[in-house]
Amino acid sequence: MIEYSETEDFERIAEGGFGIIYKATWNNKSLESYSSIVAVKKFLNSQDIKDFINELKSFDQYHNRYEHIIKYYGITQDPETRDHMIIMQYADGGDLHNYLQKCFKDITWNDKLAIILEISRGIDCIHEENYIHRDLHSGNILSVKNEHSTSYKWHIGDFGLSRPANITSSNNKIYGVIPYVAPEIFVGKAFSKESDIYSMGMIMWELTSGCKPFADSEHNADLILKIVDGKQPEITNDTPECYVNLMKKCWDSDSSKRPHIKEIRKTIEKRKLGPEYAVKTHSGAIYTSRLLNSLISSSSSISSSSSTSFNTKQEYISKELAFDINDAKCSSSSELNSPTKQEYISKEFEFNI
Repeated sequence: MIEYSETEDFERIAEGGFGIIYKATWNNKSLESYSSIVAVKKFLNSQDIKDFINELKSFDQYHNRYEHIIKYYGITQDPETRDHMIIMQYADGGDLHNYLQKCFKDITWNDKLAIILEISRGIDCIHEENYIHRDLHSGNILSVKNEHSTSYKWHIGDFGLSRPANITSSNNKIYGVIPYVAPEIFVGKAFSKESDIYSMGMIMWELTSGCKPFADSEHNADLILKIVDGKQPEITNDTPECYVNLMKKCWDSDSSKRPHIKEIRKTIEKRKLGPEYAVKTHSGAIYTSRLLNSLISSSSSISSSSSTSFNTKQEYISKELAFDINDAKCSSSSELNSPTKQEYISKEFEFNI
């Protein structure tokens, strides 16, 4: 337990579904390896959160060893409100969504793959310890500056909902951000490592579009029903097929068919997801308009000569294939601030399971 008097200079920086995040100074001179600038998460109405504190203590036994997980330094309590507070590593680079909003046009495919790789390493650490995060979304992917360089690394944060994989919640309350929640959760199944993988797939899509999934829809019961029915975000035209294939595997409606995090990590580490690994274009594939009469004549000659070698008449029926191809467009800031409210904070969904 950290003495509340050791913290000062509280600056409110964010508010989520469970509490308020502050930037603060921690005056603990005995821990030189810990930065004096920390993040403090205050849980509202949290006088009695024994179960959560017990989970955090068990989680604390191992998670500070891992590079791509936000470090937790301890727990304190406001002596006046009695609200519990968690002191943790401050992510000076902000979260993934804000990074994409500011820098999306300048992010290369190598950058995107590097981000996904670091996220996959963090999830791998969690799953390796038989834990489930249960609330993965771009607001919980945080950028932290390296201690000995000017570069940043991506970390997974906010473990307020994480639980051991072998423990089922004692109630039917479901918390989360609707677009990132796996469809099976909405129909009564428990959170699992596979549901974390689904959430990761949505983060992969966000990296390709720069937008949060389903930003153009109200986050209500109707959207939940559509997700249960298989609704997925539209894939942008410039997304490499190999990346699309992995992303779709993460979205599979059958959770048992989603890839293991180690498989995802190894695939990304091989760096075989970018445009350079897409199907190679044949040198004779021409995508500009040109006169085709001579080619049509040649094809007719070939067809007539080859047809004599067949006793059975071959029928070639042209069929019209209808594709609904719509470019996935990122909503502008004005569109995202439209009267239709989209909530990207974790909250309780009120429906019967």
